[in-house]
Amino acid sequence: VQLQASGGGLVQAGGCLRLSCAASGSIFSINVMGWYRQAPGKQRELVAVITSGGSTNYADSVKGRFTISRDNAKNTVYLQMNSLKPEDTAVYYCNAQDWSAPMEYWGQGTLVTVSS
Repeated sequence: VQLQASGGGLVQAGGCLRLSCAASGSIFSINVMGWYRQAPGKQRELVAVITSGGSTNYADSVKGRFTISRDNAKNTVYLQMNSLKPEDTAVYYCNAQDWSAPMEYWGQGTLVTVSS
């Protein structure tokens, strides 16, 4: 499985961005896709995940501001980020999990910078 993330950039506080993650390869085995982030000097943390059935889970810090969705026809997962805060600044990584293997895959990361 290969993951290609895109959509990061520089935005002012209160603004919005949409991240995309396109999956290719043996995607039929993927159970969960999602986004994690890592800020400078901090550990990587979960932002949001979505299962193949459409169930979602969010970090408390982004609930009500971020929305994860998936387009199965395009094998793509999106993260709509609204009301961005400076503390959302991080490298965002796309993640995919195959529970049967089990295997975990990571995209290359995309930088999101929120200025105050």
